[in-house]
This record gives sequence, structure tokens and C-alpha cells, in this order.
Amino acid sequence: MIDQRLHVLRVLAELGTLTEVARRLGYTPSAVSHQLRSLSKDLGMPVVEQRGRGLVITRAGQLLLERSQELFTRWEEIRGELDGLGTGTRRRQLRLCGFSTAAATLLPPTAQRLAQRYPDSRVTIIEAEPEECFDLLLAEQADIAVVVATDPLPPRSDARFEQSALFSDRLDLLVPADHRLATRSAASLSEAAEEAWILDRPGSPYHRLVRTACAAAGFLPEKAHQSREWETGAALVSAGLGVALIPRLARLPEGFDVARVPLRGDPVPSRKILTGVRSGSAGQPLIAEALEVLAEVSAEVARREI
Repeated sequence: MIDQRLHVLRVLAELGTLTEVARRLGYTPSAVSHQLRSLSKDLGMPVVEQRGRGLVITRAGQLLLERSQELFTRWEEIRGELDGLGTGTRRRQLRLCGFSTAAATLLPPTAQRLAQRYPDSRVTIIEAEPEECFDLLLAEQADIAVVVATDPLPPRSDARFEQSALFSDRLDLLVPADHRLATRSAASLSEAAEEAWILDRPGSPYHRLVRTACAAAGFLPEKAHQSREWETGAALVSAGLGVALIPRLARLPEGFDVARVPLRGDPVPSRKILTGVRSGSAGQPLIAEALEVLAEVSAEVARREI
């Protein structure tokens, strides 16, 4: 097994502070500090050093992290081989994490199907922002992440993770029910160029997504209102205060006087949904099965009519 102190150093390199590492791993800050001192003592050189009020990874610590990545990957592969033997008594557990609409739409049916196929296993769902999902993977508090491809996620080349495309979640134009486009079977995004727009806060992934899609259609959206939740945005649209883009994956409750208009274009505006796992872990039987089920569920959602 891999030295737990290496795992602590790895999480520190990602989260940056003893307090955050302690919170994520369930330790006290003093316990985290002790493990780092112990690791430094055994190596005969410091792996972290104090700088101002925080800690930074030393060159020795960075080298240790770079060279140990292969160990982490190989350990995940070994765990898969051991699970494949099917002779152990270890309780099988799978932890799925994902952003809000994935946690609501993709993960529940995935967990349900896995529970039917593996009744002796326990499947847990964690709702988390995309960036936090990778922190959960690294801390071994989640096994599969479902995220939207956007900054500031780790690049696909990051050796700590394996990321794969799951599906493209098309965007629909959300308009008031009495809007001139409400009865159309499809519309181009440019037809809404003069509308008032309901956007997320500047800098958020959804804000960037909408601005990028509109820019590709030849205009920048004029922000009238700001909303973080689909339900709030739908309420604003229903009141005639503007229009919005809403992913096909997002389901709205009944009662809003709105219409979802499919968009046409080349390409059709969409957001890319990815899965992420720790490098080397995709071959573990339960994780591999879950990835297959996620692909099945996603294909069903992608075919769904609005």
C-alpha cells in the first residue's frame, strides 16, 4: 500500500493549506503537520517549507510527487486486479460526485441500476461543483466525477486523472410562453440577439458558456438580470424579464409560463459533459461498470425530447 504521508502531501499540493487538507481528509491540522514532518525526517530533507503564513512544496517535495504518480496509478490498477479475483470480503462501495444537474438527472438512475446489479454494494451520490469534484477524487472521497468541461478544471493531460467525454448537452433557448419564438420548432441563437438576457454571475462557468455561445452567433448578450439557479432563471423568464439558455439536462418544475425552443446552428450550442476518475482506477470492476451505466443513461438523456 502507498504511504499515507504521500497521500497527504499530494492533497496539500492541490488544496494549499493545512486547514483545507485536514478538513478534506478528516484529520486535525496538527496531525497533517506531523505526517509532513515525519515524511521529511525519513527522507532527510524537507518536503514543505513555511512561506509567510502558508506552506509551499519544496523542490524535493515536488520531485517526490512527480515520481510517485506512477505508484498511485499502479496501486489503483492493483486494486482493480484484486477486486477482479472476487474472493475478498471487503464491502464494495462506490462514490459518485457531480454538479447539480448531473447529480439530479444522471446519477440517481445510475445508482439505481448499479444497486440492482450489485445488491451487496453501496452507492453514494455527492453533489459538488466541478472543481471540487476533482478534489474529492484526489482525496479518495469520490470514485467517479461527472463534470462540465470548463476552466478551471485540470487539463486532460493531468496524469493524476483519466477524463473521458460522456456526451454533449445541448442548450435550449428559454423564452416566455407568449414570446414570438415560443411556438417555433427550432430557432437560431442570433434571432435572440436583441433580447434582454438572464445570466449567471460574471466569471462563472455558465456565464462563460452563454457568452461564448452568443459570440459564436455574432453578438454579446445584454445582461438584464443575474441568476444562479435554473428555477430562479425560469421564474424571471416566465415574468417576461428576459430570455436565457438552459441545458437539455436541466429539468424545470411545473408551473412556469415558459417555452423551451431547440436551437439550430453549426455547431448547435452545447456544453461538454465529462467523467473523471483517478488514473489507473477505471479498470476496477465496480467503477468500470458504473462508467458503462453512466454512458447508457447519458445516451437516453441525449435522445430525450423537450
